Amino acid sequence: MKNSNNHTLKESTPKLLTEFILMGITDHPELQALFFGLFLIIYTVSVVGNLGMIILTKVDSRLQTPMYFFLRHLAFIDLGYSSAVAPKMLVNFVADQNTIPYNWCATQLAFFILFIISELFNLSAMAYDRYVAICNPLLYTIVMSQRVCWGLITIPYVYSACLSLIITIKIFMASFCGHNVIRHFYCDSLPLLTLLCSSTRDIELIILIFSAFNLISSLLIVLVSYILILMAILRMNSAEGRHKAFSTCGSHLTVVVVLYVTLFFMYVQPKSSHSFDTDKIASIFYTLIIPMLNPMIYSLRNKEVKGALHRIWKNLHKPPV
Repeated sequence: MKNSNNHTLKESTPKLLTEFILMGITDHPELQALFFGLFLIIYTVSVVGNLGMIILTKVDSRLQTPMYFFLRHLAFIDLGYSSAVAPKMLVNFVADQNTIPYNWCATQLAFFILFIISELFNLSAMAYDRYVAICNPLLYTIVMSQRVCWGLITIPYVYSACLSLIITIKIFMASFCGHNVIRHFYCDSLPLLTLLCSSTRDIELIILIFSAFNLISSLLIVLVSYILILMAILRMNSAEGRHKAFSTCGSHLTVVVVLYVTLFFMYVQPKSSHSFDTDKIASIFYTLIIPMLNPMIYSLRNKEVKGALHRIWKNLHKPPV
C-alpha cells in the first residue's frame, strides 16, 4: 500500500521542463517545404517593407510630421512582433524536432504581448492625430507637439511592457504538469495555460480583463476620433477638401479594420466554437500577413510616401557631375 502511494505521488509531482514542443502550422510533412517557401517570402517582404518605412520616414525631410512619427513606430512594432514569431517558425519547418527552450518560450511570449498591445494603442494615437489634423488644422502643430507625440507613444510602450511581464511571469512561475506539447506554432498565452497543473483562474482573469480593456479602449478612441472626423468632413463645402480629408484617413482606417476584425475573430468568438485550428489561422494573419500589408497599404495609398520613394530613386540614379 505504501509503495503504491509513493508511486502515485511521483506521478503527480510536476516535472521540471527545459523545453517545449511546438506542434506547428501543419502535421502534413509534404506541406512543410511549401509553407517554408511561402512564409519566408512573406516575412522577407515584411522586413524589407517595415525597415524601408522606418528609414524613409527618418531620412526624408518632408515626412517629419506627427503622422509619420507614428507610422515609423507602427513599422517598428510590426517588425518586432513578426520577428518574435517568424524566424523560429521558419526554422521549425526544416528542423527534425520543433522544440523551443523554456527561457526562449518565455521571451517569445513577452515580446509578442509587448508589441501586439503597443500596436493597438499606436493605432489609437494615429486616429487622434488624424482627428486633430482635420478638425483643428490651425492648432495642429501646437497640439501635436514633439513632447505630446513622444508621450502618446512612450506611455503605451511602458504599459505594454508592464502587462507583458505580469502575464509572462504569472504563467512561467506556475507549475507545468510535465506535458510540453504546445498546440500552436509559437508560445502564446492560451495554449500555455492548458499545460499548467496549478489553477489558471487568476491568470485567465488577468488576460480576459486586460484583453477586453485593450481592445475596447483603443477601439473606442479610434471610433470617437473617426466619428468627429466624419462630422467635420460632412460640414466641408469643398468637394476637393472632403476628398483630401478622406484620403489622409484611408490608409489608417484600412489597417485598423483589418487588425481589429482579426483580433475580435480570435478573442471574442463564442467558447463553443473556439479551437486552436482557427486560432492558428487568425494568428498567421496578424503575426505575418498584417505586418507585410501595413507598409504596402501606406506606400500605395499615400502620395507623400510615394513621392519620397520617387525622390530617393531619382537621387540614387542621378548621373555623377
